Amino acid sequence: MTTIRVVDALPGAGKTSAAINMINEDMDEFGDSANNYVYITPYLDEVDRIKQSTHRKFYSPTFQTVKGETFTKFDSFHALLADGKCIASTHALFQRANDETRELIQNGNYVLILDEVMDVIEQLEVKKNDIDLLFENGLISVDDDGFITWNKDKMNYETRYDDIRDMALNHTLIYYRDTILVWAFPADIFRAFKQVYILTYRFSGQIQAYYYDLFNVSYEMWHAEIVNGRYSFVPGPADESHTRAKLQQLINIYDGKLNDIGDADYSLSSTWYDKRSALVIRQLKNNISNYLRNIVKSKSSDAMWTTFIKHRNKLKGEGFARAFVPCTARATNDYRDRSNVVYAVNRYVNPIVYGFFHDKGITVDQDEYFLAEMIQWLFRSAIRDGKPINLYIPSKRARTLLVNWLSDHTR
Repeated sequence: MTTIRVVDALPGAGKTSAAINMINEDMDEFGDSANNYVYITPYLDEVDRIKQSTHRKFYSPTFQTVKGETFTKFDSFHALLADGKCIASTHALFQRANDETRELIQNGNYVLILDEVMDVIEQLEVKKNDIDLLFENGLISVDDDGFITWNKDKMNYETRYDDIRDMALNHTLIYYRDTILVWAFPADIFRAFKQVYILTYRFSGQIQAYYYDLFNVSYEMWHAEIVNGRYSFVPGPADESHTRAKLQQLINIYDGKLNDIGDADYSLSSTWYDKRSALVIRQLKNNISNYLRNIVKSKSSDAMWTTFIKHRNKLKGEGFARAFVPCTARATNDYRDRSNVVYAVNRYVNPIVYGFFHDKGITVDQDEYFLAEMIQWLFRSAIRDGKPINLYIPSKRARTLLVNWLSDHTR
């Protein structure tokens, strides 16, 4: 039976180092490697880090042409699994896993290390008229569990809906409220591994935790700490009391009139940005510029700021455009020298995803979700290395969640 261990610890707490140590020291009684590993991370530069830091040889899937025939990265991924190779790749590729992937994993004595949670539930952008057309032509139907099935008699039809066909055949497509298609990563992929390690922080508030609840995937809570002079995985939750007390002293949160723009609960949410006048958005842009230029007197190279991607151009100011870091950023160390920080978002779970879980009897905690996402982003900055940062966080909801988290010095 697969054991899933969620290694839940603050960014920079040694989770990746512990994973590398585990791989390097994993040997059987004859000195041979006891397990094969699949290491999945959000970014390609982290893939390179794993390949350079481990004693085992890790391979990355590549495009290949053999005798005039082109093989995709996913084909390469399967070939590497079939050969029993250790693999380092990205979330994006791993999300394509299917029944063949599952069989190859089961046969290869594989351990999965998942660096940060994945997008395991997503709304598909498919028009209702297109969905109706698929039903009317007998291409799809819905089983008793709500999953879309593809008519096997029409499996070889080539249409512009081939992606929907492939997801339906992979049993990953769910019909939601008679209008919407929701993709769900196949939970059996996790069960196919001998063991799974998920490296993250505040897992209980993230979508993958609710997904595990939905599909009855059990897991244990672990953390990383220094044992005998090296980072190791240790059972149980981490004790953060001392760390949070230190962080509280290192994060200088702005408290002044520039915060007035974010007083309402939904201020700086995606919907707020969509509905606010150009005048209000300009005021926020001026606030950000004022904070970075005049209050903390930041150079561009010392700054990082964020908003929702589609509103980025509305807020970017002269001199700080290149300091933008997407609000979904995680598992990257590229900005660890940035000490003047602006967090201009107020995040909520996608309404379709939230409603999907709600209809299944699972309530997503919006505040826990947002806090986990916000902490991940903030730890891209110099705070990751225990260095002080200045922070402008205009959303009152975001600021309150962060202040309360920093003030809670219990375990």
